[in-house]
Amino acid sequence: MTQTAPAAGRSFLGEVREAVTPRATLLVIGVIALQLLFIASYVGALHDPKPRDVPFGVVAPQAAAEQTVTRLARIPGEPLDPRAIADEATARERILNRKIDGALVIDPAGTTDTLLVASGGGTVLATSLETLISTVEQAERRTVRTVDVAPASARDFDGLSSFYLVVGWCVGGYLAASILAISSGARPANPRRAVIRLVVMALVAITGGLGGAVIVGPVLGALPGGVCALWGLGALITFAVGAATLALQGVFGIVGIGLAILLVVIAGNPSAGGAFPLPMLPPFWKAIGPALPPGAGTWAARSIAYFKGNDLTGSLLVLSAWAVVGSAVTLLAAALRSNRAPERVEA
Repeated sequence: MTQTAPAAGRSFLGEVREAVTPRATLLVIGVIALQLLFIASYVGALHDPKPRDVPFGVVAPQAAAEQTVTRLARIPGEPLDPRAIADEATARERILNRKIDGALVIDPAGTTDTLLVASGGGTVLATSLETLISTVEQAERRTVRTVDVAPASARDFDGLSSFYLVVGWCVGGYLAASILAISSGARPANPRRAVIRLVVMALVAITGGLGGAVIVGPVLGALPGGVCALWGLGALITFAVGAATLALQGVFGIVGIGLAILLVVIAGNPSAGGAFPLPMLPPFWKAIGPALPPGAGTWAARSIAYFKGNDLTGSLLVLSAWAVVGSAVTLLAAALRSNRAPERVEA
């Protein structure tokens, strides 16, 4: 006999109720929340880039330097954070040490001044400084010539290769940790299995770090930094993100994957200073970027590629902290879970 329409309807509704469990409903709501946060974060951080408080040097005789610093500090919107510097050599050194992003060297004997920039730290920022200073100089009936102290590679369009390289390493980290969770359970059953996951994560990090360094260096010629230095950085970034993801999974279960995406993709990528360097981001994103793996990694990759490895310590400490804390939490969560298991069996 054929099933009647009301019976078929009840059967369908029953299947829907079985499929749409409270857990599945919460996961779908979480996905929608991540989707909206993704849109809000990227559009919020990147829709209106403009320089804000860019560290900027002024080289000139004392009286002229004071006047120029005051004039630059009063530009509407405060795009620059100017300070007097003794001479051009010191200004170049500070740019290469990543203490300032540009400098104006005033020629007291003529009408043509020199603007020092570093497109390796972000082509968009260097171009913005050139436009801004040209406008200021024109108002003073002076001209300016631009000198790129740390130029980006001709094959590194807009200085984005470092950012995309770091994004790839971060993706490898949380995807590898996620696959381990999907294949073997989000929470490792005991510390031994947690150690195995961390060892696997380290192997993935070493392999992915080397592969990324070879691709952007010898294969594509996109970045001029040494392969070994970039390899070490890539392994650290991948392991840091992977360990953090394993830790979140160990504490929150499968939801930890979503939390890792929230930290690395939604919060980390738009604040990394990739598409637009940190001085061009809104204050909130500028503040959190250096503390997250994509931001710390992008800064370190550019330092290796274009700034002779200067100013790496802070970024490496941030990435090491993510790796160490992630590993410790992963092991601790597994130990607590293992200790609770006999109690449940006895009960």
